[in-house]
Amino acid sequence: MSPEAQLREGVAALGLPLGEPAHRKLLDYLALLAKWNRVYNLTAVREEPAMVTQHLLDSLAVLPHLPEGRLADVGSGGGLPGIPLAIAEPQRTVVLLESNHKKAAFLEQARIELALGNVSVVNERVEACVPAEPFAVVISRAFSDLAEFARLAAHLLAPQGVLAAMKGVYPHEELAQLPSGVWLDRVIALRVPGLDAGRHLVLLRRD
Repeated sequence: MSPEAQLREGVAALGLPLGEPAHRKLLDYLALLAKWNRVYNLTAVREEPAMVTQHLLDSLAVLPHLPEGRLADVGSGGGLPGIPLAIAEPQRTVVLLESNHKKAAFLEQARIELALGNVSVVNERVEACVPAEPFAVVISRAFSDLAEFARLAAHLLAPQGVLAAMKGVYPHEELAQLPSGVWLDRVIALRVPGLDAGRHLVLLRRD
């Protein structure tokens, strides 16, 4: 199956109403990620079918569970999940927060080449970031454990905002170590098309 067919099938399975321009842009992003990965080591996943599943579809699977509004992708790395989310929802403002200069350079290049007018890149450590406006969603994928994520990123949230952490297996131990002032809203089991592994989205809120 071609990457295009694989993406279309996966997006349909997720029930997402993505148009033709979004499909094309997602595949363009994947090509850009693969190209830069040869030099910058942005991801350990290098086979195209695995990249469609583990990067694009895994990122898009969280979309139905996120509230509307400004989104910050903390420790964005190669732009996951922020860039796929920005492509899928061009009306949403997305900030890619990345402290590594080389990775931030890739994110800026991707923003330009993919003409992502709703995306901005901030090359800064999350704990040092002082946004002009707070965020409705602060999301992370493989950034840190839940306690560290909450400690470093909770200050970015709007009053009713959510911290959204993408996890593999249900994080029982991490949930038991949440800092005071942060509480569990819910944990959502995700089904990522083509991925035979547990995936969960943890939604946290702050007092």
